[in-house]
Amino acid sequence: MKPVEIYTSPLCGFCHAAKRLLTQKGVSFQEIDVMADPARKPEMIQRANGGRTVPQIFVGETHVGGCDELYALDRAGKLDALLAA
Repeated sequence: MKPVEIYTSPLCGFCHAAKRLLTQKGVSFQEIDVMADPARKPEMIQRANGGRTVPQIFVGETHVGGCDELYALDRAGKLDALLAA
């Protein structure tokens, strides 16, 4: 399974929803809290091609996007394949 990284903030409901879906799928992930470690926010913005909102989700080197994109991949049946590839 590819490594999953998710940039989050503790006050973000979309972050909690994205983490819940990953947890339900049994996916372990590295959470990077940009409120607790604000020095990581510029890294997030660069990796996410300018994306400034959380969550920003990466599966391996693939930028998934945010919570909506993660759930859309799951509904389309493409998330499991991306995680396993």
